[in-house]
Amino acid sequence: MPTNKRERQRENRAKKREEQLKLERQKKLRKRSIQITVLVGVLAIALVLPTLFSSSEAPATTTTVPSDYEGYRSQRTACGAEAPDPVTEMTFEAPEDQGIPADATVTATITTSCGDIVVSLDPSAAPETVNSFVFLAREGYFDGSVFHRIAPGFVIQGGDPTAIGNGGPGYLVADEFPEAGFTYGPGVLAMANSGANSTGSQFFIVTGDDTGLDPLYSVFGRAIGSEDTLDQITSVPLANRGNEQSVPLETVYIEKVEISIGF
Repeated sequence: MPTNKRERQRENRAKKREEQLKLERQKKLRKRSIQITVLVGVLAIALVLPTLFSSSEAPATTTTVPSDYEGYRSQRTACGAEAPDPVTEMTFEAPEDQGIPADATVTATITTSCGDIVVSLDPSAAPETVNSFVFLAREGYFDGSVFHRIAPGFVIQGGDPTAIGNGGPGYLVADEFPEAGFTYGPGVLAMANSGANSTGSQFFIVTGDDTGLDPLYSVFGRAIGSEDTLDQITSVPLANRGNEQSVPLETVYIEKVEISIGF
């Protein structure tokens, strides 16, 4: 039979082993808790970093294609230029007579975001069209408007203050079509229309060698020595309009149109 002393010794040893096991379990629990905390932190960082990079470093990939003047005002100006003052929409009952004789030398300098386009107007071939264009230019009708259609190898088109494609000055200009067989070649300045007797303020400048257009658009001038500017304009990024790559994603403004007349 063990004595009371031995019994107490066994109880003490058992108690120490139990305390040691308890300490070891506590250490394991603390270690596991630390591991879990670290893992949660890593996961949190992994979730947050993509958000940070996507918001501060990755640019938006969605491109908004402008469909009206406000859309063009909201995007970058082409050729590193600054946007001019917004266009002022104007309506007239008819163009005032500018007193331009048929043999006058008429030059229009169209100042754009990408440089000047100098055009020689021909009042002998299209007196009504030239008179209307000069009238609108002097009224500031074109100032701040845009080239809403840029089709490389074909034409650039402007003169619509709404930039939608159906804007006009409130009146129509008589058709002054060229003779049959006329070729709309590089630099030709003509009026856009939607059919007979629908000419208003929209004009286009031919940038291609041969557009294949029938002589159903009033020709009233030609661009001279403006190839560099036209090349810069037709180099802006574009989006589709129907089956045509012609919607500029950087805005080319017509800042002003200055008229010079020599008699």
